[in-house]
Amino acid sequence: MSRLYDVMPGLNILFNYERKWLADDAKAALSVAAVALPVAIAYAQLTGVNAAVGLYSCILPMMVYALFGTSKQLIVGPDAATCAVIAAVVTPLAAGDSIKHWQLVITMTAMTGFWCIIASRFKLGVLADFLSKPILMGLLNGVAITIIVGQFSKVLGFTFDEKYLIERLGGVPTYLSQAHVPTILMALLTVSIYFGMKRLKPTWPASMFAIAFGAALVWLLNLEQLDIKTIGIVDGGLPLFQAPDFNVGIIRELVMPALNLAIVSFVSMMLTARSFASKNGYDIDADKEFMALGMANFASALSQGFAVSGADSRTAVNDANGGKTQLVSIIAAIIIAIIAICLTAPLEFIPSAALGVVLIIASVHLLDLKAVWKLRQKDKQAFYLTLITLFAVLFIGVIPGITLAVLLGLFQFIRTVMRPTDHILGVDINGVVRSLDTSDKAKSIDGIFIYRFNSPLTYFNSSYFKRRLLEQYARHKDDIQCVIIDAVPCFTHLDLSVMAMLDDLNTIFRKRGVRLELAGRKRQLLAWFEKADIKSGSDGIYVHSDLYLALRINQSKQVTDEEKPTI
Repeated sequence: MSRLYDVMPGLNILFNYERKWLADDAKAALSVAAVALPVAIAYAQLTGVNAAVGLYSCILPMMVYALFGTSKQLIVGPDAATCAVIAAVVTPLAAGDSIKHWQLVITMTAMTGFWCIIASRFKLGVLADFLSKPILMGLLNGVAITIIVGQFSKVLGFTFDEKYLIERLGGVPTYLSQAHVPTILMALLTVSIYFGMKRLKPTWPASMFAIAFGAALVWLLNLEQLDIKTIGIVDGGLPLFQAPDFNVGIIRELVMPALNLAIVSFVSMMLTARSFASKNGYDIDADKEFMALGMANFASALSQGFAVSGADSRTAVNDANGGKTQLVSIIAAIIIAIIAICLTAPLEFIPSAALGVVLIIASVHLLDLKAVWKLRQKDKQAFYLTLITLFAVLFIGVIPGITLAVLLGLFQFIRTVMRPTDHILGVDINGVVRSLDTSDKAKSIDGIFIYRFNSPLTYFNSSYFKRRLLEQYARHKDDIQCVIIDAVPCFTHLDLSVMAMLDDLNTIFRKRGVRLELAGRKRQLLAWFEKADIKSGSDGIYVHSDLYLALRINQSKQVTDEEKPTI
């Protein structure tokens, strides 16, 4: 049973469920379902598929995540960023064929799930920290602005002919002349009801009421005769699996976008999951979360849905209503399933303008330009990184922007590893080893030079390590008899290029009459020296168990040398 619990952490909680949690979980589930319904329908339109597909994308994925996930509060489902990415990839490939469009969406969703499961198998949960916060901020702000501009066509009653944001903005004067007054009035009514509900009943699902009111008006007053567009017939019922029917070669076009989507979805989901886990006092497992996200996406593809991620707004609703366990996801999924199977007829009257308003409001919540501007004062490098990602999404598109964001994250990591900080070490009045700085709390030791390199050594930064060590040594070379390298932070794995560099350093220092010594990882280093054919001890490089032992031995040697009688 423990093995099963390890694979499906949610089962442990469900099998040991306490009855006192049920009231809070049921209340939270009703609230989550009420918020998820209109958002799922709106995101289906954003993705370019039937409204029922948005509902399917909530049902099985929520149930599957409840079993495989380690977060007690996280709700998975359609997300603005993931839907925008899918639409950007699939729309040009489908070339106006709605069936092909839907099947490509399903295929990309399955591929995203595949990448997530592969990442979990290789324990790549560390990718949760791969995209830095500044890069993710730029990405989400760019996606939000792109969605907002795109949805204005639904709100104003026209259709964009251009694909990219800049071209769309350039055609604004022409498009404004095509604005449809009844559609604009419907959008304004939706906005009024939404914010009116938010003010009068803050805890109620304002989006659901606004959309329902608009649909009721369309049905009662037959507003379609005024050319107010609705989402049309919603094919409800149980989803029937359909094998993709298109040229298999198209799948090649989906491989890298699906990988990008997997990374972005996971990073975004982990930010939400970690914040609520911290708030509620428990930990989550990043590798298992990768598996849970992959399985949720597979479940969505099998039920003819589209890609899902962690939904921060629905997770916040869950937490605010006191949701205790993953049972919230299961109950909410059942409610949505009943509607998707039995109650889809009223959905066809939902005005497209109302859904556009809901998407714009949801995207505005993604925007945080104030935080971007604050970065300018806190960290200019992070600020410029955010701006590059933001403008890349706006100017060259969502997919190239995400690709650039992933590459920036990779380059940022490589730069950190290749050019890390380093320190010269000394000891304070209590004999504790610490960095030498302007505070003068630590002093250097006569005749001994201690160096620390704050990154794992590998073939692509070994030359930099050698150069930095020799530069720092040159500044302190007066009467230096011994150079000690703190081996703990930098010698983490065997790299023959690093071993060759170390041998070169030893030769350089021996010619200058200086001993080269390493402190820490003694057993590992001696084993690596043997494999690399490097001598240790008096004939090569000295290796000590730790820095303090290295210092004691060298200081004792200095005392012994001073006590030797001169001839």
